[in-house]
Amino acid sequence: MNNPGDKLGILTETIAATAYSSGLSSPPVVVNDCWNKIGANGDGTCRELEKFIHCRNCPVYSSAGTRLLDRDLPANYRREWTELFSRRKTIAALGKVSVVIFRIDTEWLALPIPVFQEVVERRTIHCLPHRRQGIVLGLTNIRGELLICVSVGRLLGLEREIKKEKPRTIYDRLMVVQWNSSRLVFPVDEVHGIHRYHPDELKEIPATLAKNAVNYSRGILSWLSKSVGCLDEELLFYTLNRSLT
Repeated sequence: MNNPGDKLGILTETIAATAYSSGLSSPPVVVNDCWNKIGANGDGTCRELEKFIHCRNCPVYSSAGTRLLDRDLPANYRREWTELFSRRKTIAALGKVSVVIFRIDTEWLALPIPVFQEVVERRTIHCLPHRRQGIVLGLTNIRGELLICVSVGRLLGLEREIKKEKPRTIYDRLMVVQWNSSRLVFPVDEVHGIHRYHPDELKEIPATLAKNAVNYSRGILSWLSKSVGCLDEELLFYTLNRSLT
C-alpha cells in the first residue's frame, strides 16, 4: 500500500521541478505534513488514526492538498509561461536506422535489424561435397532445421588462414539471417548488439578496408572509437544467393 504522503509529496516535487526547470518562481506553500510525523507514515501516535483509520481519509490531509493546488499564482506567471511555450523547439532527428554490430576477424561490421532472426552458439558445420573452396561452409542444424552456412568473412576478404587464440570472454557465434525467401547462417567472432544511427552519420569508406568489404559497404560508422562498415544487405545477399546456385 502506498504511504499517505506519497501523492502530495510527488505533486509538490513535480510542481517545484517544473517551475525550477522553466525558470519560473513560485510562492512558498507551507504544508503541515503531519502524516509524515505522527500519522501512518510517521510514528502513528496521532489520535485521529483511530477515527479515520488512514491519513488519506483525514480532512487535514485533504485540506493540505487543496491548499497546494489553490495557491496564488506567482507574479508574471502568464508572461513567463507564454515565453516558455514560444521558445524554438528542438525536433529530434528522424529516420534513424537500427543495426546489429558484429566482428569478423579484426573488422567491425553492421547489418540492419530486419535481416537478423537470431544469434546462436557455434555448432557443428557439416561439409558439403565439392564445396570446400567457396564461401559455402556446409550445413548446420538450427532448431531442427538444416540451414546453409556461408562465410561472409571469406566473401569480404577478411578470413584468416590461422585462427588466433581468443580471450575466454569472447565466444564465436552463428548469425541466423533472412532476406526475402533466403535463410542462411554465417559465423562471426563477436557480437556487440543493437545500435541506432542517423544516415547522415555515415562517412566515406577508407582505402584501408579490405577491397571486397569496400564493395559491399554503404559507408563507415564511428562507434566507440571504432570504425564499423555498414554492409549493403541487398548486394550482400544477392552475391550469397548466387554462390549457392
